[in-house]
Order: sequence, then structure tokens, then C-alpha cells
Amino acid sequence: MHFSIPLFMCAAVALAGSVFPASAEVTLDSCRNMALRNNKTLKMADEAIRGAGYERKAAFAAYLPGIDFTGGYMYNQHNIELLGEDAKLPTMSFDPATQTFKYNVLTTPDGTPIKDPATGGMIPTEVALIPKEAMSYDVHNVFAGAFTLTQPIFMGGMIKAMNDITKYAENIAVATKNATAQDVVFGVDQAYWTVVSLGEKRRLAESFVNLVDSLRFSVNAMLEQGIATRADLLTVDVKLNEARIMQTKVDNGLSLSRMALAQLCGLPVTSEMRLADEGARNIAAPPAPQSYNMEDVYARRNDLEVVRQSINILGSREKIALGEMLPKVAAVGMYSFSNPNVIHGFEKRFGGGFSVGATLTIPIWHWGQHYNHYRSTKASTNAQRLLLEDLQEKVDLQVHQARYSYNEALKTYEMTLSNMKSAEENLRSAQLAYREGLLTTDDVIAAQTAWLSAHSESIDAQIAIRLCDVYLSKVLGTLQY
Repeated sequence: MHFSIPLFMCAAVALAGSVFPASAEVTLDSCRNMALRNNKTLKMADEAIRGAGYERKAAFAAYLPGIDFTGGYMYNQHNIELLGEDAKLPTMSFDPATQTFKYNVLTTPDGTPIKDPATGGMIPTEVALIPKEAMSYDVHNVFAGAFTLTQPIFMGGMIKAMNDITKYAENIAVATKNATAQDVVFGVDQAYWTVVSLGEKRRLAESFVNLVDSLRFSVNAMLEQGIATRADLLTVDVKLNEARIMQTKVDNGLSLSRMALAQLCGLPVTSEMRLADEGARNIAAPPAPQSYNMEDVYARRNDLEVVRQSINILGSREKIALGEMLPKVAAVGMYSFSNPNVIHGFEKRFGGGFSVGATLTIPIWHWGQHYNHYRSTKASTNAQRLLLEDLQEKVDLQVHQARYSYNEALKTYEMTLSNMKSAEENLRSAQLAYREGLLTTDDVIAAQTAWLSAHSESIDAQIAIRLCDVYLSKVLGTLQY
């Protein structure tokens, strides 16, 4: 979805911390745009989308080789001594007669080797001495490190599934934001039309107070002439007080409604906003369409989109669970070094070298752990599909209810127009008849009350049409924001 914010709205938002000029008119679209720009929940949704994008980039990095460094230090109490004592190794001499090497051992005159009575072995006449110290190495302080490069080759499809999951999660974040934006717009519309409704009712209350006050003036004049009674005047006074109380309540309700609208728009609650539709005589919406393509409705609904993307995520989790049962292949390269290094006989300086290879992991037997996990993810996916079907049925019912409510609001408005004409004619007739002495004060008050009720119901009906229209757009997924 794209947000269309006219240039003049930027100036309106810049005035968020100030009071609107008395001459400024605020339209419904400007209220929507201010609410969308200033709503904290939408800003949180933007951050969620941004975070989901980072997660998607992080998942893509699993395709690429990873380079790691590992280093360590160890102190050893003892040195390494490969010999417990000096080693004496027998030597050999070359015999030209046999063209072979023979051990230099003690023999009898006839050439028979003499054995050591203690060990039973031959007695060498010459030995090569290896001192114990020559095979001792200082490993008190050992430093080691390695650079490792790992390139996944085949991971059972798990990397691709994880990338798909992050993409679907980002789609869920976007759909959630769009659903929140529609809720914000719907809330602003409700608050906007509530202010318009109460503004009309305030004017209606003022007219009613003037109407009753005019009746009081007439009754008071007739009382002075002895035509009316004191009881008639008291009855009118009671009704006038009720009208003024009603006017006060409407004024208070209008002030609170303006505050609520300002808060939704992200403005100070003390901001004075004069709405463009205040004072409009005809605010009825156009008739709603009578038929819909429900498949298109399902596709536009953001709440259903969240469930659809959840199904995709669960499907990718099935692939991850399946990948746990498949072989995994990776190439590995390493450069390792140490001090002392074993390349040159534990030389006391850093030395190292490269090594490359590959790893292969084949799951063989885990007592059904991976297979049962795979079946569990499939069951979760099926449950989510059933949830989507159930929600689609509820959306179907919701759309029909919203359409019937809209049509009912239209018919109610048409009837209120007829009732208004009847109430106005009834009031005019009652006033004439009262002047002629044919009706009592109670009859005139009843006619005035009916006139007030008819006009109030007409205002409510007009606002109901607008609210039903925006609600119908919301359930159809066509509400623009």
C-alpha cells in the first residue's frame, strides 16, 4: 500500500504542537494522514518491517562462506618429556661379505651372539646415546589459533527454507502494518463523524432551546393576559431547563470528541479544529455495491494475508524438518598456527599451515525424532489451513452483515427525512392551534419534543451511513489509507 500525502498536509503536520487558526478547515483526508504519520503503533510496525528485512538479509548470508577465527592461550605446569631417561640405541655396521647391515653385538669366537642373562636380549658392543634433555620441550606457555572457512554445499534444503521463512515473516509484518493502518483510519473516521454529529446536535440543541424559550415568552404573555395558567408556565420552565441541560451535555460531549480526534491525529488535545463537514446539510454516502467477488475480498484482507503467510512459514518449517533427515555436505578450509609449533619440533616461534577438506553428515538412526518432528509440522500446517478456511467463512458473513447494515442505514435515513417533514408540519400546526386556544401547552411541548427527536434521528442516520460505508470498505479490504 502507498500513502498519498498532499503537500498542504505537510504544513498541517508541522503545526502538530500548536493550535489551529480559527479559519483553518480540516478535512477527513487530512485527519487520516496526520493520524497515519503520528500513530505510535504504525511506527512500531515500521520498525518490525525493518527488522524483518534485516532477518531476511541475515538468512541469505547462510548461502555464503563463513570465515571464523579461533585463538587461545594455555599455561601448562610441566614440560613435555618424550623420554624418561637417556636412551641407548644399538648401532649397525655394513658387512661387505653379505652386503647387509648387521647389529654390532657381542659374539663368541664362532660368531654366535651372546645374550644378556637378565633380559634375554643381545648385548650391543656399540650404542647411540640420545640424552633425555634432547627430547624435552618447553610447553609452559602455548599460543594457538586458526582461521576457518566453511562453505555449505548441501544442507538438505534447510538454508533455502530459512530464507523463505524470513521472506514470509517480512510479508506478515507488512500485512500487519496495513491492517493497523486500516484500523487507524477507521478509528479516525469514527471520531471525525462523531464530532460532525455532535456539532449538528449542538446547533439542534440551540434551536430547541430557542424554540422552548419562544414558547415560554408566549406563555408568559398569555399568563399576563389571564389566558394561560401558572402551571403552564412552570411546565414550560421545566422543559426549558431540560433543554439547557441537554445543550450543556452536547457541548461537553463535543469538546471531548474534539479532544479524542486530536489525540488520534497526534495533536495536542487542546487543538481547535474546525472540520470541513461541520455544517454540511447532505453528508450521505453513495449506495454500496450489491455484489462482490469474494475471492478478491479474501485477497485484499490483510488479516487473511497474515494467516496465508503463516501457512507458508509452516510449509517451510516442514522442509526444515525434512532437511534434518537428509545428508549435509560442506567444504572446510583452515589455516592453523601455534607457538611452540609442532612443525619444527616444538620451535619457540609461531608456525602453521593450510588444510582443506570436506565434511559429510548422514543421519542414520534417531529413534524417529526427526520424522515425528516432520509429522508435527505437517499437522500444524493443516491446522492453519483449516483456520484460514474458517476465517474466510466468517469474512463472508461479515461482508453480508456490513452490506445489510449499510442498506438499512440508507432506508433509515430516507424514513427520517419523511419523519422530519411530518414533525415540522406537526409543530407548525400545534403552534397555530395553541395560539387559537385549541391545544394546551403540553401538546406544543410534545410537538417540539417530536421535532427534536426527528431531527436528531436524521443526524444519527446520516452519520450511520458514513460509518457503515467506511466499515463496509474495511471488511471488503478497499479502505484507502
